[in-house]
Amino acid sequence: MAHRAHSQPLLARRARVVLACAAGLDNQAAANKLRGSKGMVGKWRARFLKARLEGLYDEPRPGAPPKIGDDQMEQIVIQTLESTPRGQTHWSTRELAKASGLSRMTISRIWRFRLTAAP
Repeated sequence: MAHRAHSQPLLARRARVVLACAAGLDNQAAANKLRGSKGMVGKWRARFLKARLEGLYDEPRPGAPPKIGDDQMEQIVIQTLESTPRGQTHWSTRELAKASGLSRMTISRIWRFRLTAAP
């Protein structure tokens, strides 16, 4: 998860936290190495110890359930990073929306939250 090219950036960072802790670093040293806070390292270390890999995934949030699933979002990210539309150098939100059957605002939100999250 930490080094897979298609992992969500936040999930990859959580995996790197666990790996740093497994290498024997304390919370402060891991936080310094990963440029995060001691509290963030402690949170993900504790969640990993309690629920193993499942603990690294986001918990359900309050509010209306998402209309598209994580699998579909992951496919959009993979399509964005690994392919281009015919005759073009990159995807636009409108082109990818047309190709995927989603709205351009949905594509925009996926790009904003899945591709620009801090590592």
